[in-house]
Amino acid sequence: MLLAPPPARRKPSLTPMIDVVFLLLVFFMLAARFGQDVEIDLPLAAASDQPYEGPPRLVDIHPGGLRLNGVETDMAALLPELGTMMLSHSDAIVLRPRDKADLQRVVEVIETLSNAGYQTLVLVE
Repeated sequence: MLLAPPPARRKPSLTPMIDVVFLLLVFFMLAARFGQDVEIDLPLAAASDQPYEGPPRLVDIHPGGLRLNGVETDMAALLPELGTMMLSHSDAIVLRPRDKADLQRVVEVIETLSNAGYQTLVLVE
């Protein structure tokens, strides 16, 4: 009785595996976060051991404008008005978004005040 030769072994095709690896590579490249994260320091009001001093400095941030202590103002007038109310640049300024002001608008106001040298910005809801 003659034995049949064993069937030739098929080599697995690598094409599907290469396709899957390529798709995973594309997925992770698109899902990766590019660029730098920006960090904005906002101290907690309760973390301060010093009581609030000076006149009120409440800035309401609206989508189309600003209010300083309830008085409508624009960004150009905000900085000089705050200057008259501040004893130093480390005094607290309370920022409050209103009327569904978007995050970009809030960040613009924070950056403007930070660039002007104001150090203690408190963001409230």
